[in-house]
Amino acid sequence: MPTAIAVTGRELVLPPPDGQTPSAVVLRPPDAQSLDDALAEVGTLLDQQGYLVVLYPAATPAAVIRRLHTVRSVLESDRMALLPLELPPLAVAVLARQLRQLSISDFSPGVLACAARLLSHYIHAGALLGSVAKLDRVPVSLTSHVKSWVPGAHFGVLAHPTPHLVKVGGATELPAPGYATAMTIARGQLSSHGYGGGGAGHDDWVTGSLAPAWGVRGVEEVPLPAESARWWGTPKLIEFAAAIPDLSVLYQLVASVRREECHWCGFELIGDRCAFCSCPVARGDEIPALLTSQRPALTSR
Repeated sequence: MPTAIAVTGRELVLPPPDGQTPSAVVLRPPDAQSLDDALAEVGTLLDQQGYLVVLYPAATPAAVIRRLHTVRSVLESDRMALLPLELPPLAVAVLARQLRQLSISDFSPGVLACAARLLSHYIHAGALLGSVAKLDRVPVSLTSHVKSWVPGAHFGVLAHPTPHLVKVGGATELPAPGYATAMTIARGQLSSHGYGGGGAGHDDWVTGSLAPAWGVRGVEEVPLPAESARWWGTPKLIEFAAAIPDLSVLYQLVASVRREECHWCGFELIGDRCAFCSCPVARGDEIPALLTSQRPALTSR
C-alpha cells in the first residue's frame, strides 16, 4: 500500500487531480482530540499503511507541533516522518498533493519523504495583501510599511522560493517560474475594489494579471487555509501557489537525484538528511551538497 501523507488541517487537503491519487490524513489538534485517541488513530494508520509522512508549516502553533512529537515518541515509531516546511499554508497543501500523487509510484518511503524538500524549491508561493504592516515572514522595506497605510494600496508578495514584494499597479512584477506551472488560489477577506491599475479589481490581479504573466496552464480555486491569515499577518489577502502539475515531471525530478542510505536507520534517502530520523548523510569528505544544489534544471515553458 502507498505511504500515507498527513497534514494538520482539513483545508490542507486539496482535491485530487485524478481518480487514483489518495487523500491525505488530517491529524487533529490537541483541543479537538485527546492524546489517547491520537495515539490510537496514528497507531492504526501505521499498521494499515506502514509509513506516515506528516507535512505542516513551520509556523504551526507550538501545541500542535508538540502533539505530533509526543505521538511519535510514545509510539516509538521510526516509521513516522515529521516535516516542518518554511512555506505558506497554501503551498504546503499543494506540496502535500504532489506527494500524494507520488505515493502510488515505486518510490520508497524514505525517498518520498525527502522529496518534500526537493519539490518545495519548485513552488512559487505568495499572496496579494491589503497590508504588509504585520507581515514578518518576508523582508519588507520601511517604504512599503509606510505605503501599506495609504488607502487603496495593495501588494503582491512572493514568499518562496525567493522573497519579493511589489506594489500592485506599479511597473515592477513578481519574478515568474522558468517552467510550466498551474496556479492554486485561495481568497480571504480582500475586497474587489479597483487597485489603480486600469480599474480592475484586486481579485483580478491574481487571475487576470499575475497568472497570464506567469503563463500558468490553469487556475484552481480552493478554500483559504485556517492558518493563512496568521501567516501573512492579515485576513485581507488572496493567497496563491504555482507548482508543476505534470506527475511525470515530478517523478523525473525525484528520480534524477542520487540516492543514499541513512547510516542510522537504514532508510533510503535523497539530499543531505534522512526525513525519518533527521540524521545527516555521513560520507567524510564526500558529503553531498545540500538539496538545493542538487536541484535538476527544468527547461523553460
